[in-house]
Order: sequence, then C-alpha cells, then structure tokens
Amino acid sequence: MNFTRWSARLPGTQRRAAARDDHSSVPAARAESVRPKTAVTPPDDISETPGSATGPALEALPARELLGRLPAPVALLHGPEHRITYVNPAYTSAFGPRPCGAPAAEAMPELAELSLLPLMDQVLRSGTPRTVKSRKVLAGSSYTVTCTPVAMGDPDGPDGEAGVLVYATDVTDHAEAAERLRASERRHRETAVTLQRSLLPQDLEQPDDLRIAATYQPGGTDAAVGGDWYDVITLGAGRTALVIGDVMGRGVRAAAVMGQLRTAVRAYARLDLPPHEVLQLLDVLASEIDASQIATCAYAVHDPNEGHLVHASAGHLPILVCDEDGTVHRAEEPTGPPLGTGGWVHTSGTIPLPPGSTAVLYTDGLVERRSEDIDEGVAALERALSGAKGSPQVVCDRLIRSLGVTAEHDDDVAVLVVQHPARTGASAELFHNASLELLGGIEAAPRARAFATGVLASWRFPVELCDLGVLAASELVANSLQHGTPPMRLGLRRTDRRLIIEVTDGDDHLPRRRRAEPADEAGRGISIVATIATSWGSRRTPGGGKAVWCEFALPD
Repeated sequence: MNFTRWSARLPGTQRRAAARDDHSSVPAARAESVRPKTAVTPPDDISETPGSATGPALEALPARELLGRLPAPVALLHGPEHRITYVNPAYTSAFGPRPCGAPAAEAMPELAELSLLPLMDQVLRSGTPRTVKSRKVLAGSSYTVTCTPVAMGDPDGPDGEAGVLVYATDVTDHAEAAERLRASERRHRETAVTLQRSLLPQDLEQPDDLRIAATYQPGGTDAAVGGDWYDVITLGAGRTALVIGDVMGRGVRAAAVMGQLRTAVRAYARLDLPPHEVLQLLDVLASEIDASQIATCAYAVHDPNEGHLVHASAGHLPILVCDEDGTVHRAEEPTGPPLGTGGWVHTSGTIPLPPGSTAVLYTDGLVERRSEDIDEGVAALERALSGAKGSPQVVCDRLIRSLGVTAEHDDDVAVLVVQHPARTGASAELFHNASLELLGGIEAAPRARAFATGVLASWRFPVELCDLGVLAASELVANSLQHGTPPMRLGLRRTDRRLIIEVTDGDDHLPRRRRAEPADEAGRGISIVATIATSWGSRRTPGGGKAVWCEFALPD
C-alpha cells in the first residue's frame, strides 16, 4: 500500500494545507506581525514541499508516521472481510499486536465487543463515516470510535480497494464519571421520592361503609418531584372526608407546601366543618405559607345516612362517580379559584354516591397531555372508569394503564378511588339504622331509653354494651332537652365494627366537655359520655342546628 499517496486523501488535509499556504487571506492590519520567514531543515524522512516556509506540507508526511504518532488507537482495514492493513503502536498497546492480512472478525475480537463489524459494513456500502459513543470492552475500558471510509492504493488502478479507518478514543474516565453522576442522580431522586411519599398517608383509613385505595406515581426521571397529595379522614359517626390536591411546580419547595396543606386539612377536618368552610380556611393558610405557590384542592364528605358526597373545589378537576350500571357522572359546579388567591367565597355541592357506585378523585397528571385539551383527557378517564370493575386497587391500576401513565410519564399522578359497596346477605345484616323523633317534654327521656334498650337488644349486642349504649343515649337526649330546641331526633346505627349513637336538635350551640364542680347540678352528661364511649364529637348541621354523637367499638 502507498501510505504517502493515501495520506493526501485523509479528510480535511487538503483544506488545511491550502489554508496554511494561502497568506493572501491575512488581514492587512495583522500582516505586520507575521514573523520573518526562516528556513527549516526537514528530517531525512520528510521531504520539504516547495514554497513552504514554516515546515513540510501535510501532503509530504507519510501516513505511517502520522498514525504512528497518534496517542489514540488506530487501525486500517481493507476489503469486504476487513483485513488488517495496519495498526498503530497505541492500538497494539491497548489491544495487543494484530497480524496484517488477517480478517478483523478473527484477529480483532475487540471490534466485535464494540459492535463495530456491522458498522464497518455500513461504512463500506454507504461511503459515510459512522461514530459510536462510549462503548465498553470486556477489559472494562470505554471507547468512542469513528469509522471513516478510505481509498486504498490507486482507485483507478488494479489495486484500488475500499477500506475503513478505525479511530478509537479512550473515554473510560468520562464514562465512569458519567456513571457516577447517574448513580448520584438516582440516589437523589430516590431520596426526593421517599420524602414525597413520607408526606402522604402511609396507611389509608378504611371507613366502615367505604372501600378505598390510592396510587401516587412520581413523574419524570429527575429529583424534582411534585406536590400531588391525597388523604382520607374519618370524621366520626360514620362520616368520611376525602381530599385530593396539587401544588403546582416541582421540587422540595412544592413538596414542603404540600405537606403543610395536608396537615392543615387534617386539623380543619377535625372541626367537622362543611367542605366549603374547610377550603375557606385553607385558602387563607395557603396565602400565608407562600403566596407565589398555586395549589388546587377538592374536599368531599361522605355521610352513610345521606347517600351522596358533599363536595367543594378550589380550582381542582371534577370528581367522577360511576354507577353500578357503568353510567359516569361528573361533579358540576361550584368550583372556585385555586388556594391562596383570597377574596373568594367557596360553596358546596352534592353528587350521589349510592350503594354499588365508585368515585374517583385525581390530579391533572392523569388526564393532562400537551397534545390535547384537558377536557379530552377527562372524557378518556370517564370511558376508562365506565368499564373498570374490581376492587378499588384494581380500578386504580386499570385507570393508570388506560390513561397511558408509565414510569417515564412527565408529571406526577395521584388517584383516589372510593367504592360504596352494595351489601347483601350476611354482610348486609351487619349494618342497621334506627331512629326516633323526640317531641320534647318530660316523657322524651323515658321514651328514648326504652327505644334504645329495645333496638340494642334486637341487634344482639352483649348486655354490657347494651347498658353502656342506653346510658349514652340517655345522657345525649337529656343534654339536648336541656340546651337544645326542637326538632330533636335520636339515631342509632350499627356497622360491622362499631355502634354509633347520635342526637340532633335545632340549636347550633356546640357542647364542650368541662369539669363539673361537686356542687354543680349539671355539666356531667358530656363527661360521662366521653368516659364510657370510644369517641365522641359534635358538628353543626347544614340546615341549622347541631348533631352530638358517640361511638362504641364492637368486640371482636
């Protein structure tokens, strides 16, 4: 092979040589700084090109000397079998000596490890250079390799043959640094996701009358998790609060705001306020936490005696409810602006949740896509919910799959699925309701005690629990007769896990537990109830008035 003739065909050598010889392109203002020409005596094996004043021209340098001085491994191969023509000392140092004339597939296993053999076939066919980046060999080193087509010998003569120049750059240090960086990013993301998940409920509360499951999936692959959250809060007397929210933005700040809002919701929920009043309080708090953070929230309350969800929304997507026959309803207005805006009076609405139905609360990451309107995403969710059957967790997973949410999804997703099961047979026998309207007067208390005694006995409770239930009902009725106004009502409810006693009247003054002095003739009723019952509480009712209740856990 004529290396000198081939060296003139190296890509770019002719342009660089011409640029070096063409001094006419130097600006006149800089021409004075050009040093005087001096004669340079070339080495014995390098012939000086006529007209060159700074050294031998690149065309005059033998290719073997050029490639031999390169610190990077270089190999020259020719023909369809990629027979070895030349390897430079750097190649020999990296991979060992290689016999000239041998096919690369037999004598150069490193090329197979780098998956270069098919690539060199493509280079020969197309005449176009190809590069592969950061490929690792079995020895552990990583290389970026460029395969360039070259003409071997005289292309017009009988010995003309196509070849491939393989130029490898050792990028082991860069590859290891990149892997360390990726490992660090994975650790940071795992830490961020762990932080986010730690701010969410670790175990969802499971009310007696509902079956609930939730899913949270962080979006993207970086450490900047978002502020999606959900919660389930049992309010007592069989009532349950369902919450879902989304703090816009990503990162630790969004997660911190989310944690504060979730904690505040749980505190406000314990006041047993209507949904719109909870959002009013949350709106004020959100502006105090960080006025620059936009957050949305939907808050709903389920009462097993009412058969519907009372809900309010602060800029959040509508709740969806699927009936037992597959019909999907979308919670309509009212919807107020996001939290933290201030100056808005939220209102509550209702949506039916009959036995056999399923409600879904979700964040925008489930339905929002950059290529389509968000209403199309909500409609797709409605279609998926219509055909989703099974347990709440199964429905959760199916909705996630149906909406195309994967591990590479670019936004956080939170989904809360709530089922109101339709009970029949033995399961239905564990749930009973009984109520008595109290007309007032001196006969109201004896009637209430007699009613409670008969009902609790018919439900086959142990004698001790019956006695405690009758005592609690008597004290609550007596408290209502003394401090409340008509209409009055005593309600008894049993579930598979607890006995609930509730008294309602027309006065909105909520009772509180206080210490009664020995000389006091009143003030002991609520203290007695709080002592004997598992829990107790009170709330204002929507139509005016109040409800005072207590619960007894049933024996296993």
